[in-house]
Amino acid sequence: MKSQRQTKILEIIASKDIETQEQLLEELRQAGFRSTQATISRDIKELRILKDLTAMGTYRYSIGTKETSGAFSNRLNTIFKESVISYDYAQNIVVVKTLPTLAPAAGRAIDAMNMSVVVGTLAGDDTLLIIMRDVQSAIGFCIEIKKLLD
Repeated sequence: MKSQRQTKILEIIASKDIETQEQLLEELRQAGFRSTQATISRDIKELRILKDLTAMGTYRYSIGTKETSGAFSNRLNTIFKESVISYDYAQNIVVVKTLPTLAPAAGRAIDAMNMSVVVGTLAGDDTLLIIMRDVQSAIGFCIEIKKLLD
């Protein structure tokens, strides 16, 4: 239940501007999760969720992926922007589909970043598997890829 709740929290803050724990708690209730503010507070801490200042001058919760964000250097940005066709995650594994022959380059760039949330990568011709430490890391990584490609 905790893992499902935390996954839902990450999905909610990725898709909506949530400013307070009360708003987050309400979104969770609407999604069918029963919880308390104390539990949500612990989840926020465990998931390393931060509050970021928006362009409108308000604050919103965001995934604490400073390590992942910083890891996307210009080299990785270019590789992903030019080669990624699709991406998704299943549990702690991120699957990235690339143009033919570019998966090894994308995997090598990720490996070179030495991110603690990445256990390892395995690349074929056009498919890259990224094994993450946990589900939350995989979700955060996919959100970062989405931001990068938008």
